[in-house]
Amino acid sequence: MALAQDVKNRIPITGSLMLATLMYTLDSTIANVALPHMQGSLSASQDEITWVLTSYILATAVMTPLAGWLAQKIGRKRMLVYSIIGFTIASMLCGLAQNVPQMVGFRVLQGLAGAGLMPLSQATMLDIFPMVMIPRVMSIWSSAVILGPIAGPTLGGWITEEIDWRWVFFINLPVGILATFGVMRFMGRDPGGRERPFDFIGFGGLIAFVVGLQMMLDRGPGRDWFDSKEIWIEAGIAIAGLWVFIVQTATAEHPFFHRDLAKDSNFIGTTIFSFFVGVLMFSTSALLPSFMQNLLGYSATQAGVASMTRGLGSLVSFLLVPTVMTRLGPRTSLLAGLILSIGSIWMMGQFNLEMTSQPILVSGFIQGLGTGLLFSPLSILAYVTLHPSHRVEGTIVSTMARSLGSSVGISIVLATVLRNSSAGHSELAGRIDPSSPMLRDLLPSMMDPNSSTGLQMLNGEVTRQAGMLGYVNIFMWMALITCIIVPAVILLKPPRAPPSNTVEIHTE
Repeated sequence: MALAQDVKNRIPITGSLMLATLMYTLDSTIANVALPHMQGSLSASQDEITWVLTSYILATAVMTPLAGWLAQKIGRKRMLVYSIIGFTIASMLCGLAQNVPQMVGFRVLQGLAGAGLMPLSQATMLDIFPMVMIPRVMSIWSSAVILGPIAGPTLGGWITEEIDWRWVFFINLPVGILATFGVMRFMGRDPGGRERPFDFIGFGGLIAFVVGLQMMLDRGPGRDWFDSKEIWIEAGIAIAGLWVFIVQTATAEHPFFHRDLAKDSNFIGTTIFSFFVGVLMFSTSALLPSFMQNLLGYSATQAGVASMTRGLGSLVSFLLVPTVMTRLGPRTSLLAGLILSIGSIWMMGQFNLEMTSQPILVSGFIQGLGTGLLFSPLSILAYVTLHPSHRVEGTIVSTMARSLGSSVGISIVLATVLRNSSAGHSELAGRIDPSSPMLRDLLPSMMDPNSSTGLQMLNGEVTRQAGMLGYVNIFMWMALITCIIVPAVILLKPPRAPPSNTVEIHTE
């Protein structure tokens, strides 16, 4: 339900919320390119520096469901202002971090503070615009959602090379100030006080599931998975938490999430899609910068520039998506986005160490086109059958699913790349016979395996080739998994024509 003041000021409110959303989504990937520099500056291992990414996403997933309840209790405007201010302060602290524990702790604060920005912004858009305008509004709003992760590597690379990696966090200060001013100045006061009784058991079960699962995925590769008692404990916590959450949701008088959400097939379907979109989008964004810098020898700036075509593809897609959805419908648009995404990841599976930057640029552009066609159709299809009173909860669940998909996806693909690279190195090294005359004829003189320097250089080349195999294999697996979910599009119900073009308004 929209306040009269919010409907009157919906343009500046939209702009302010887009700034806040852009600031939040930008920080999900802007640190990717800077990770090698941060690793050296903070004296971190490869496993430790990965937590800079996953701790942020994990904190978001944990806090997202609580943000909706708090917004109903204290008011949506107040919750948005607190979130923006808290996120901005946490960003400044990240830029001042001196070691890994500090950085991870401040990234957790970022995730906790910013968790409500996306779902509350989306719910506000759905409230203050008439239904007939929602496809175009969601397309414009989605540009802030998707351009953050896309522009992050490019901007982060340039800042890291030209200034200092700490400024990838400091740049949030002016954006946060503008967004805070806009929300405080133009958004009507919402007194709150509409919260349901808080389901501590359901919330606790959900948090146990999310934290246990993420800890298992992050710690598993370094602990030989289920050969370790720690991993069994974390898996047990995740399973027990999920069981408690499901039972509590099904039986409690006031469950943490309303049971009507689980009865809506469209909402369940789009939530599952949101999970895979998180895996698809953020995993490749996390993989490509390290691939370009570690295997192709790109600088941080070059890696960022090579990622720019993904942003251009998304911009083109955002311009086209309202027309495409009007003519083809959201289901066909969603299908087109999935097909383009599959094609782009398949192209990444054909990468090699001798290639130019062209395959990276082309596949990135195609992926940008595809990803841009995913967000708006999912936003439309998720709410066409959902009662307006469940919109806030719905956006929270969808956002949480996408965040969880991102965190799980990053952990799985990075662990898989490391495992495949290690296995590939052992296999390739086992085939090298230093005494073979044919090998000596094929190798350049500087890689003579009979000298210590030559053997070291040869081992470096074997490591590069094995790393290439690790990346190629995971890209092909991601393309295959995306193919599997394509048929599910036909299960989603298309939207009906809106009964009216009015917005429900009330005054204080």
